[in-house]
Amino acid sequence: MKKKKCTNCESCMNYVWDDEAGESVCMANLDEDEYLRFLQSSYDSCPFYQHYDEYKIVQHQN
Repeated sequence: MKKKKCTNCESCMNYVWDDEAGESVCMANLDEDEYLRFLQSSYDSCPFYQHYDEYKIVQHQN
């Protein structure tokens, strides 16, 4: 049984603040084909979700 990925954008590494747009946006690096498949498919959860854990990042810096 596959583990479901989270769909909470606010805890995703790809969800960042864009000063020009004045809002948070998804910055997942998708090419045209991937983006089209993403828009045409129905997902239970986002396949591009990556959990943001700043404590884990700091551990790698030490």
